[in-house]
Amino acid sequence: MTARLPDVFDPRAFADKGRHLEGTLTLGELDRLTDLVCNPQSLVQVELQFGKAGGMSCITGTVVARLELECQRCLESMFLPVHSELDLGVVSSVDEALLLPDSMEALIVGAGEDVAITDIVQDELLLAIPVIPQHPDCRLPTPPVAAAEAPHPFAKLAQLKSKPTS
Repeated sequence: MTARLPDVFDPRAFADKGRHLEGTLTLGELDRLTDLVCNPQSLVQVELQFGKAGGMSCITGTVVARLELECQRCLESMFLPVHSELDLGVVSSVDEALLLPDSMEALIVGAGEDVAITDIVQDELLLAIPVIPQHPDCRLPTPPVAAAEAPHPFAKLAQLKSKPTS
């Protein structure tokens, strides 16, 4: 177990050693999410277990966060709890990815390439965010009553038009 999460790692080497990573990141460190969240100081808990399954390197774990988003209906702040389970198979091509079991997602990594931990975490969080975030019971604000009772702006013209001319 590592106290600090590494910036990058070799998933195959970590799988060979059966490494376990656990730590936190801030949303501000995840550049693809900074425009979507209201509070970039929020923490993301990450736990990753590396191992082998059928001779293939794999990564299992969890990504847990509480995202503060803007409701797209009322434009107020809302919270989205995220608890995402990871089950990744490390492959080097799309052809190998097609051979993975249905329960496993592919992480395509070339031989000797390192992977940024932020890429894995961002992918999981982006998949958890709805296309249009909104409160489950959100309603649009009702217009003020005075605006509904305002006279029509051309009402005076209609009266002038209906007057007989002399």
